[in-house]
Amino acid sequence: MSDVLTATRVPARLGRFVLRMFRPQIYVTYGVLWTLTLEGSAEALSGPSSHWTPSGVTVVRAVSVVLALLFARMVDEQKDLEYDRRHNPDRPLVTGAITVAELRGAMALITVLVVALNALVSALSVLLILLALGYTLFLVALERWSPRIGEAVIASLLVSYPVQLLLSGYLYVSLLTSDAIDGDGRAVPLMAMFACAFLQFEFARKTEWRRDPEARLYSEVLGPRGSAAMCLALAVGAVALGLLLFGTRGLLPALSVVFPALGAWRFLVRRQPSGLMLPAMGFVLFFNLLCFYGSTAIAIGR
Repeated sequence: MSDVLTATRVPARLGRFVLRMFRPQIYVTYGVLWTLTLEGSAEALSGPSSHWTPSGVTVVRAVSVVLALLFARMVDEQKDLEYDRRHNPDRPLVTGAITVAELRGAMALITVLVVALNALVSALSVLLILLALGYTLFLVALERWSPRIGEAVIASLLVSYPVQLLLSGYLYVSLLTSDAIDGDGRAVPLMAMFACAFLQFEFARKTEWRRDPEARLYSEVLGPRGSAAMCLALAVGAVALGLLLFGTRGLLPALSVVFPALGAWRFLVRRQPSGLMLPAMGFVLFFNLLCFYGSTAIAIGR
């Protein structure tokens, strides 16, 4: 009887973990937009011979990206457990609301699901999505081998960010292997555009006025003003790359730069402690949405 109760409680516990730590309304939206925008943009840049349209395979890629992001969130929760015990005692893993075994079981299930889904696309898609998941696990081993990497916020960013690049590479190469696009050198600035959009949010969420050497804030290294300036510069970089790639069609996505500009004003002038966060997320979502709209308009007008 206890085994039955445990089996029924685990999905509920995992569900509460996802709702609290993954926030589907944000990260699922982001993962889906990321997939659609990269596919639509790659098609728009590929030339008149390309024939991409959203399809069932697009759904497979979007689900795979969202599951990979959830996988990474679960890994981070375990990797940061000792830190959270000291600084975030209300986290689910610290309080016992979820266990390491339950998270690892969910990670195994995610792995099986993404392999099964991408087997419908191509063997290379399976390999690339597994490479992204595997790199996430490699980061745990790397930080255990060299704890200073996890403690140094900039070094930690440099070694962890390739997960996002691998997922962008997975989306692009999966499109290539399904003959949906004709690839060229513009794939590099395209993925750099996505990198800038995401990194501005990464800097925004770890930029504060308070001083706390143990909080792993970018503002501890660059200073609050320097970190806020980096956040704004990355947003401008994303917009500039969009204009480079799409020309006048990139003007619409460029309007979303108003979000990080507002965040910088709230943080630097009004000195609101969390003034960067919501505008940074707004930029990520609206920039992706407007890029997808613009790239789709290019394809339709071709």
